[in-house]
Amino acid sequence: MEDNIFEQRIELNGLYRSMESIRNEVSKVIVGQHRMLDLMLIGLLCDGHILIEGVPGVAKTLTAKLMAKIIDVDFSRLQFTPDLMPSDVIGTSVFNTREGDFKFKPGPVFSNIILIDEINRAPAKTQAALFEVMEERQVTVDGVTHEMRFPFIILATQNPIEQEGTYRLPEAQLDRFIFKIDVKYPSLQEEINILNSQQGRSQSQLLSEVNKVLSAKEIMEFRTLVQSIIIEPKLVEFIARIVHETRNNPALYLGASPRASLSILRAAKANAALKGRDFVTPEDIKEIAGPVLRHRIILTPEKEMEGITADELIDNILKAIEIPR
Repeated sequence: MEDNIFEQRIELNGLYRSMESIRNEVSKVIVGQHRMLDLMLIGLLCDGHILIEGVPGVAKTLTAKLMAKIIDVDFSRLQFTPDLMPSDVIGTSVFNTREGDFKFKPGPVFSNIILIDEINRAPAKTQAALFEVMEERQVTVDGVTHEMRFPFIILATQNPIEQEGTYRLPEAQLDRFIFKIDVKYPSLQEEINILNSQQGRSQSQLLSEVNKVLSAKEIMEFRTLVQSIIIEPKLVEFIARIVHETRNNPALYLGASPRASLSILRAAKANAALKGRDFVTPEDIKEIAGPVLRHRIILTPEKEMEGITADELIDNILKAIEIPR
């Protein structure tokens, strides 16, 4: 835990130890990818859905499966394909011949942690089926509302390279993901470690070594703790200035929404808690601004043609705004 001269006002030892236990369990299988794991833990602590983007083979799906195995809750997996229908995701009403009426049969989205592989392979009609459940944690079918059980988190993956047979996610859906995590290739040493640690062992053998370390009740307690993390008014204004700048930047066609501001606020608190602090610093905000904003902004065609990326533009915005001290 980070040393600091401030007296701890919120008891975070239990949360900190649990997050360290999760890291230790994941490290039994995954080598490296610490940034991806930390962002997934932050998403878990602030009730956010996560979009994970990376080329095939960088452990996107495996890490998501590990998170579900470590947390003692239900898990379901959906492979999105072009022929997938909304009823395949949320469920449908089935006629009960014995009772002579229709009965709702829940789909795979009725779980706690839902892994959606290659989310951009389903058409717009199926994508739209996720809008309500991602934002409101409920599904309405035939005028009847069905609530999701706590916790409810969607972990979605997509491949940025292979675009044939894919559908661009609508901006309204992208805005419902708290983070977009860009997963990079491992370093040379990490790849050597992967080869040494996993030779002769199947994925199922690796997963069998992982233990459950977190319950749904603990997640609820930790989320309440994270909400109570202290943030100074000047840092709240710092967040607002960052998001406001995305709406007035000439290089951007579309800026971030107020939902982005709230996401930065919640994620900054969770980032501080992960480091054992009960207060937010400007560095907490800067560290999570990229993952929160990169999928919510759209560059102008001219800037895209120049090869400027969303991350570069976010960095420029952060450098241009005076950091409160």
